[in-house]
Amino acid sequence: MALFGKREDEAAATPVPGQPATQPSISAPASSSNRTSSKRTSDVANIGKSISIKGDLTGNEDLAIEGKVEGKVQLPNNQLTVGANGVVKAEVNAKSVVVIGHVTGNVNGSERVEIQATGIVDGDVTSPRLVVAEGAVLNGAIQMSKQPGAATAGPPSPQSDAVRKTA
Repeated sequence: MALFGKREDEAAATPVPGQPATQPSISAPASSSNRTSSKRTSDVANIGKSISIKGDLTGNEDLAIEGKVEGKVQLPNNQLTVGANGVVKAEVNAKSVVVIGHVTGNVNGSERVEIQATGIVDGDVTSPRLVVAEGAVLNGAIQMSKQPGAATAGPPSPQSDAVRKTA
């Protein structure tokens, strides 16, 4: 107990005449899990609206393009997002491709290609999964093949049923 029946923490927070008032500092220690979770969500490299690149882009992290890119874009293990202001004139190869802006050139997504409502693709698209939103523009051929090594799931053939019944 402190003076006049106040607890010590209350007394410390009470200003003393003639001394500047101080606020008790409340700060939570930054935990490593908070830093890593926010880092995971920001592990996307950005090419801003005012950036223009001519050449080949390769990397091992997700990439968001809001500027202009000419050449080749190779992200075999990551996602490429062409933002609303993005203009890409390139051959694109990525694990996953999301087009919100404009892509001129062939697009290959080893897992998925998505063209959103404002997206325009002038070129051929190759991917096992393709999403084309209403309002999107796709001028080119589409080739959708299963990923290599994927098991085919389908109804068993009548011959295999007959073999099972006799065994």
